[in-house]
Amino acid sequence: MGFWFFMTCCILLIPLTMIGFGLYFQKKAPQEINILFGYRTEMSMKNKETWEFAHYTIGNIWYRTGLVLIIIVIFIMLCLFQKDINTISIAGTILMMIQLIPLIASIFLTEAALKKHFDKDGNRK
Repeated sequence: MGFWFFMTCCILLIPLTMIGFGLYFQKKAPQEINILFGYRTEMSMKNKETWEFAHYTIGNIWYRTGLVLIIIVIFIMLCLFQKDINTISIAGTILMMIQLIPLIASIFLTEAALKKHFDKDGNRK
């Protein structure tokens, strides 16, 4: 049971982080465009408007995706309760890898939204 609890906590880190940063970025982007913190791509760093739009967009995606992932993870991990360590390890690894798919996809979705609403110079269309 100890290993199951440990793996459940580890697997929940990605969706909980997505929800936390999703809520934060939806409410406010980092004040200044910077290279250390925030959603930093060439397009998002064009100007303040693209910076805030990108953070709101990815925050929205992360928040919604994180909620869905938490439900899936809890359901699957409850199904694995009292299973052997090997089964829990394999399922946990697969779940963590699957969680990376929407995390990476959110970058492409945010960039597509930026291109849809802004020209290459960062001016709103």
